[in-house]
Formats: sequence, structure tokens, C-alpha cells
Amino acid sequence: MILQQYKIVFAGSMGAGKTEAIKSLSEIPVLATEAFNTDSQAHNKMQTTVGIDYGEITLDDGAKIGLYGTPGQARFDFIWPVICQGALGAIILVDHNSTVPLEELEGYLDTFKDYTKNISIGITHVDENKGQPISIYRDWLIQNDYQYPLFFIDARKQEHILLMVESLIAALEVNLRATN
Repeated sequence: MILQQYKIVFAGSMGAGKTEAIKSLSEIPVLATEAFNTDSQAHNKMQTTVGIDYGEITLDDGAKIGLYGTPGQARFDFIWPVICQGALGAIILVDHNSTVPLEELEGYLDTFKDYTKNISIGITHVDENKGQPISIYRDWLIQNDYQYPLFFIDARKQEHILLMVESLIAALEVNLRATN
């Protein structure tokens, strides 16, 4: 079933690993909306998400969480707020190989923090670009006085994505206790 009571949104740049992250975690076959990539200047991958990717996980308490992946291209940004409605939070993935990773991070944060206050950041493909220091992300977050959790991950590894999901749920629980 595609309409779950709980959902987590995966957002970020094209090629950052949103579809792979959902595939690595989902307990059901992922509904992927991949199409031939006609924007090879943005990324040289063969296919890209043009709709919503969907998967599911079940928590230890039996609650099912829908995993929703957004398309990364700005031309599909009209669907982002719709996908985020009622979400527990968003995981923003940024490709470390990008020529402008901090600009991408800033753009996605500026947009998605209007949809949810519960955000976790994952930097992918770090192993492919060892020439660029990873400290730029921490420095940028500190410089902008952001307190978002930051992870350096491989989107294909279930344990990496599960850690990010757990960070969103833990932050949600802390915030709920603080307001009660």
C-alpha cells in the first residue's frame, strides 16, 4: 500500500543516491519512476527519477514507514511540498562529486526546511572524490549555525541509511518530549 501513516522523504541532487538508499532499506520491491536521463549535463547517469520512488520499512514496534524519493531536478520541484506533507522528516543527500556540493546542500536545505524541521544530511560518493575535504560540510553547517545531523554514507549500504532514519526518529522523539 502506498499511503502509509508515517513517511520519510529522500531529497537531494540528481545522482546523490536517493533511489539506491530506498532500495537498500525497503522491505518491499521499490516502485521506481526511472526514465532515460535527457539531462546529461547535470549528471551522466543513464536513468533518473522523474516521479516518486516508494519503498517501506517496518519498525520494531510494527509501525510501517513509507520511504518516498523525490526527483532531484529543479524542474520537478512542484511535487516536493506535496510529497513532504505529513512526513516525519527528510533525508537530504548530496553527491560529493558535484562541482558545487555546498550550493546544492544550501539549495535543498533552504527549500526543505520550509516543509519539515526534521532534516538529516547525507553526503554520498565521498570515496570517489578524496581530493575534496569532507570538512567543508561541517564548516558550512557551523558557519550557518545549523544543527542538522551530518553523515558520510554509501547509499547502497542498509546500515548507513538505517542510521539516518534512526536519527530522524530520535530527533522527532526528543522534540515531542520537549513540547509536552
